[in-house]
Amino acid sequence: MSIVQLVDVHFDDLDAMGMLHNSRYALLFERAVTAYWTPLGWSPDIAKSRFDDVFLAVKEFSITYQAPVTEPGPVAVEFWIEKLGTSSAVYGFRVLSADRSVLHAEGRRVNVKLDPRTLRPAPISQELRDAAAPLMAAGSLALRV
Repeated sequence: MSIVQLVDVHFDDLDAMGMLHNSRYALLFERAVTAYWTPLGWSPDIAKSRFDDVFLAVKEFSITYQAPVTEPGPVAVEFWIEKLGTSSAVYGFRVLSADRSVLHAEGRRVNVKLDPRTLRPAPISQELRDAAAPLMAAGSLALRV
């Protein structure tokens, strides 16, 4: 299953050529994912977070650009979890026009949960796994890696 969040592109997100700057696609994805997790109780502040899984580092981020976003306004960010391992999650995502008729970009991001004391990979909690269930890609299995 995937989740779709509308995220606003602002005028200052555009580059000198009038296109969404390449670095802003990652920001759009981050805003969409945060909009999903925040109402579920996730916070980057461990004292405020419902989950113990707060130290999530980005290990990999890749993106392929298809058609530029050329104006401010909402875009749709669709995302899902392709694989949920012992300490990592692989997200897939697409940035689409608000009406979902144009694919602007697609990619993946790998997050690794870290132990805050050692900064080494640590197991993802069952509570976070349960909250991530709606994001699991159709037909995928929660693999342990």
